[in-house]
Amino acid sequence: MALEVNGKSIELDANGNLVNSSDWDEDVCRALAAVEGIELTQDHWGVINYLREQYLDQGGAQPMERVILKDMSKRWNRKLSSKDLYQLFPLAPSKQGNRVAGLPYVARKGGY
Repeated sequence: MALEVNGKSIELDANGNLVNSSDWDEDVCRALAAVEGIELTQDHWGVINYLREQYLDQGGAQPMERVILKDMSKRWNRKLSSKDLYQLFPLAPSKQGNRVAGLPYVARKGGY
């Protein structure tokens, strides 16, 4: 399966994640979010950038939802609940968030 972005064909795997994470840029991110039915806000970008930093700077780390919740609460200096993250990424922040962030599929169950 492929996604057309700015005249370029971007390959996706069977789960809708990028085959080549180096294809990711903000336009690709917006297109992936549109496929997911998500209109990106500043909070979405905060989570997306966090997920990318963790993956790219921490040797491929893909944090579980509890870790995302804890770290985003610290970054945003406010207490977040799981509901807050699921409002951003209803199909799971660690799965749908990673997909929009251009990261590989996460096969694990749950986040706690």
